[in-house]
Amino acid sequence: MEPNNADAFRPSSSPSSSPSSRRISGILSPTNIIQAPLSALLEYSGILPSRSSNHHSHPAPDAVNNDGEVSIRIIGPAEQEQQPREEQHSPSVASGLVVGLAHSQNDAVLPSSSPRSDGAEESTGPGGDGVGRDSSYQRYDIQHAARWIEQVLPFSLLLLVVFIRQHLQGFFVTIWIAAVLFKSNDIMRKQTALKGERKIPVLIGISVGFALHVVGVYWWYQNDDLMYPLIMLPPKEIPPFWHAIFIIMVNDTLVRQAAMVVKCMLLMYYKNSRGRNYRKQGQMLTLVEYLLLLYRALLPTPVWYRFFLNKEYGSLFSSLMTGLYLTFKLTSVVEKVQSFFAAIKALSRKEMHYGAYATSEQVNAAGDLCAICQEKMHAPILLRCKHIFCEDCVSEWFERERTCPLCMALVKPADLRSFGDGSTSLFFQLF
Repeated sequence: MEPNNADAFRPSSSPSSSPSSRRISGILSPTNIIQAPLSALLEYSGILPSRSSNHHSHPAPDAVNNDGEVSIRIIGPAEQEQQPREEQHSPSVASGLVVGLAHSQNDAVLPSSSPRSDGAEESTGPGGDGVGRDSSYQRYDIQHAARWIEQVLPFSLLLLVVFIRQHLQGFFVTIWIAAVLFKSNDIMRKQTALKGERKIPVLIGISVGFALHVVGVYWWYQNDDLMYPLIMLPPKEIPPFWHAIFIIMVNDTLVRQAAMVVKCMLLMYYKNSRGRNYRKQGQMLTLVEYLLLLYRALLPTPVWYRFFLNKEYGSLFSSLMTGLYLTFKLTSVVEKVQSFFAAIKALSRKEMHYGAYATSEQVNAAGDLCAICQEKMHAPILLRCKHIFCEDCVSEWFERERTCPLCMALVKPADLRSFGDGSTSLFFQLF
């Protein structure tokens, strides 16, 4: 009696989890993350094939898929003669027994969900062998580079730790003054936003604290040539590269904090914005900031001039490097000079480029109530869109926006950036 497909036995299988969840949990296992973190990340993102999927994509010949069915068919002598000549030489036909592994839907074709290697998927179709080979080579190169980085990374971290230990004081001071600068910038912005509610003793205390911090750092490093670049003189000795970076960063940070003392004095002078004109205060703060940007652009020049003008490398080479640096520096300095003169021009301009002072008839027609502060208008300004606001209110609004507060029409042109809120630029000027 010949058994058919209906008599085939079905092995019971109840997987506890899906293959995708098992693959992800295998990739993100603690062992893989500790041993090869970069490779595990690339495998998880899909750039590299996972090792677990590669293992399952090449199953053993006698492996059985639990999700499919196993059918056993006995081939008789009559059917054996009908088989192709090349199949008669196979061991399975010679013995008269063929074991086929297939799913219940199709015994001859693998379904699309069956696991296969990436190279086999990409090599199907005309010309697919070359594409699959190239993709395999690319993935191998990425995996090789990732493993090389994983080998170099621990040694690089050790070198970084030793470097930090050698320059421990410099790292501590740099981080400290940078943190103080960020905090001081927030204090200045809050004090500027208080307007008439500012307290003179608080501003005096802030100014004294900033000044003591600047003087204390310079006193601590009084023998490290920090003072010479402040007056545009090169250091006495040729500084090493990292020491030159340290000198420039310390000076750049402390100069900004010293400028905050000047801004505190301006805030004390313009304490009552109603009586002193908020727009003029914002223009003065902007002028101080652009003067500071110009000075900060010149501040690294003496240090790098001394660094590049090193006769040990030869007079011609050192002169060429110094000349190229000064040429590059000249272009950035010219830009800062133009911005500074634009700030002076904005300060000297009495009329506003986004409106004009409104007449009493125009104020009465508008209701004599500012839509920003909800109070009676003080020094009302008529914008180009015909809306009227207090000069202080609309000037503060245009520190952040370029449109009308009511109709959102574009009123202020894109001209010089304003620092009327008391803030300072937080980017380091290193070159």
